[in-house]
Amino acid sequence: MDFAVITGVSRGLGESIAKQMMEQGTSVIGLSRSENKDLQSVANKHQVTYEHYTCDLSSENEVENVFSQIIDFIKEQKANNVYVVNNAGVVEPIQKVGDLPANEVVQHMHVNLIAPMLITNLFTKNCSEMEVTTVNITSGAANRAVYGWSTYGSSKAGVNYFTSTTALELEKNRSSHKIVAFSPGIMDTDMQADIRSASEEAFAEVDTFKEFKEQGKLRDTDVVAQAMLKLLQQDFENGSVYHVNDLLD
Repeated sequence: MDFAVITGVSRGLGESIAKQMMEQGTSVIGLSRSENKDLQSVANKHQVTYEHYTCDLSSENEVENVFSQIIDFIKEQKANNVYVVNNAGVVEPIQKVGDLPANEVVQHMHVNLIAPMLITNLFTKNCSEMEVTTVNITSGAANRAVYGWSTYGSSKAGVNYFTSTTALELEKNRSSHKIVAFSPGIMDTDMQADIRSASEEAFAEVDTFKEFKEQGKLRDTDVVAQAMLKLLQQDFENGSVYHVNDLLD
């Protein structure tokens, strides 16, 4: 049996990935603050299992405890292949340096960077007997300075570096685990709504992002999820960053 562990599963890209994984016969363990009842229906239809866990990804203790439980469960199920998708993320605070709320910066880094690091660490340490493929959701902001996004860009740059370094270590230690980063581009999600609600003083490109919505340039999350699953089905380069545009037909 194959399992996918997906954070931020209640809506947006996480929901789309979960549905398409289950449609392909993979059982899903989803993590989010609120439960999406539709996912259980999808699981029943395709005769796979769906388990939901709540976890505060800004708390290292909760991450350690909840994911230890998940790993124990997966081992009990004698899973063959495990996919770990670190999808959950936040964009706030959207603000220039000098006006950053300290508590929001700390929470942001916990959710966007520290949680994926801790999750990957747990699976690497405790699942050596399984084939584990980790996908870290990143952003083009990791490689481009954006006024107002110092926190977001920094967290995603950290995700990319962590991904490449982990891959280096896995290969040096001849592990069967793989890890890759996936940049989904601009999607029609609640995060985009948060971005559009920022002031021009805090986020200099806010009008550009409003135009993306008005001109229909935001991709549907189902299309992006299809691209990510296509990536998993090919022989990707361990530790690399792939962009959605490279995977669309």
